[in-house]
Formats: sequence, structure tokens, C-alpha cells
Amino acid sequence: MRNTSSLLQYNQHKINWFQKFLMICSGANIHILRKTPSEWNKFAGIGGIVLFTAVFATLSSTYAIFTIFDQFWASLGFGLLWGLMIFNLDRYIVSSIKKTGTWWNQILMSIPRLILATFLGIIISKPLELKIFEKEVNKQLNTIIQRNKKDLQTQMNGRILQQNAPFETEKKQIAEKLAQYQKSYDSASVELEKEILGKQSNLTSGKEGFGPNAKRKQELKEQRKRDLENYQNQTAARLEYLDKEISKVYNNLETERKSTETFEDKYNGFAARIQALDELGKGSAIIATAAAFIMGLFICLEVSPVLIKLISSVGPYDYLLEKTENDFRLYSKEKIEKGNALTDFRINDFKRKL
Repeated sequence: MRNTSSLLQYNQHKINWFQKFLMICSGANIHILRKTPSEWNKFAGIGGIVLFTAVFATLSSTYAIFTIFDQFWASLGFGLLWGLMIFNLDRYIVSSIKKTGTWWNQILMSIPRLILATFLGIIISKPLELKIFEKEVNKQLNTIIQRNKKDLQTQMNGRILQQNAPFETEKKQIAEKLAQYQKSYDSASVELEKEILGKQSNLTSGKEGFGPNAKRKQELKEQRKRDLENYQNQTAARLEYLDKEISKVYNNLETERKSTETFEDKYNGFAARIQALDELGKGSAIIATAAAFIMGLFICLEVSPVLIKLISSVGPYDYLLEKTENDFRLYSKEKIEKGNALTDFRINDFKRKL
């Protein structure tokens, strides 16, 4: 009669497929849960949180990988793999918490699990934060790229000055000496003109016309002109060489700058977006607060199964689970004791026969 009553009571509570699926997600023992209908909703809720955490982890990982490789199907495949790993890890974390021990034992068991869950929540939230603030992040990325280009140009200018310094110094020395020759020639021309016009000075006779003094000054002017032309001819090839070397430095660094700027324009990977989001948070209290709330949301989502399991009271499922595990421990202990006793008996019997 009692068996019939228990069977009727059991038949009144049947697990539908969705409940069963969520219970499997919670990491609970389905065979034990079938005997405790009052625990079904609790474990279905825990399983739902574990499932949705895995879904968000899949979306987060897919977006993160897509920003790196820019290939949808490869990103989706890796995202699914990552989501399954998070799902299995969360499921293990929840199922490994036992409710039948003392409160302090439960706390000590939960601390490393809560730390791990917090870390997973941060990992999952970051890519989704990037997607939520995508427009702001793209704008900040452009600012970072322009800033990097400006820094690059400053570095290039410094390298140009450094590499061109010897050539520019030599050109300056040639120009200074050429200016001296030009000044000497101009001075001789002026003195010749004064001598012809008869202007009195320390270097002229003051007699008008083309006399002996004017003739000597004419020869001096022609000599200085020849000196100027000779120096110009001597340094023309060297100046041409120096100009080519300076132009070569400019061309090489300009080619390097354009190549580097091409890479800078592609500075939009996952790490770059993380940097942009970090700078946005430092520059805007609103974005920093919103990002903190989003991260907090996913951390709460990740640790909630552990907290629910921790704060929930001990139920029939926990007692049955403890009984089942204890039965296996006792069975194992009994088998070990019997095996040891049988082995001792055989050894003693063997010794007696000897």
C-alpha cells in the first residue's frame, strides 16, 4: 500500500524536457533530483543562469576574435568552443559546492570559486563593452591613430636632422667660404669704382679716371673673380653629391613613414580597442561608470549560481546526495575491509600449512 501511494505521488510530478535540460546545465544529479520535486525549480534556475552565462561568453568571444581575424565563421567556431568551455567550467563550479558541511567549510570552498567566477565575468564583459561603445571606441581609435602618426612624424624629423647633420654642416661650411670669396670680389669691385670716380678713401688715391691705381684695382678685381669662380667649380660636384645624399635620406625616411602609416591605419585590433576604451573611461566619467556597471552586471551573472547555491538552505536533494555518496563510501570501505581480511586469512593459512 505504501509503495502504491509513493508511486502515485511520484507520477504526479513529471519533469518536462526544458526543466530537465536546465537541471543538466546546473550540474545536478538527475536521478536524485527525480526523487525531490521541491528542488526542481531551484536547480532549473541555477541551470538557466549557467546557460545564459555560456551564451554571453559565446557572443563575447565571437566578437573579440572577429576584431582580430575579421572572419565570421572562424570567429563563430571559436566563440562556440569558448562558450562550451565556460559552460562546463561554470557547471563544475556550481556542482562542486556541497551544502551538507558546516557554514565555514562552505565559505572556504566557495572563495576560490567566487574568485574564478569574478575573473570569468571580467573576461566575458570586456568584448561586449567594446561592442556597446563601438561608435565611441572607433572615434577614439581615430584620435589614437592621428596621435601615433604625429609622434611618428616627430621621430622621423629627428632622424632626418640626425642623419643629415654631417651633410648640412659641410654645405654650411662651403656656403660660408663661398660668401667670403663673394664678399672679397664685391669689395674689390666697389674699390675699383671709387678709384675711377675719384672718391677719396684710405684705399683710393682720389684722382678721377682710369690711372695706375685703377689698373691695379682692376687686376685685383679680376683675380678675386677668378678665385670665386675656381672655388665654385671646385665645390660644384661636392655640393651636388651632398644634395643627393640629403635627398636620399628624405626619400628613404618618407618611404618608411608611408609604410608605417599604412600599419597605423590598420591599428584597430582588439588590444587597440581596449586601449581606446580605457582612454574613453579616463576622459569621460559617464562612460567609465557605464563600463563599470556593465562589468559588474556580468560579474554578478557569473557569481550568482555560486551565491545562490551558497545562500540556499539545505534541501532534500542535498540529503539524498550525501546519503548516496555515503552509501558508496561505506560500500567501498566494506569491500576494502573484506578484501584485507580475506588476504590476511589466506596468508595465515599458507603459513600454517608451511
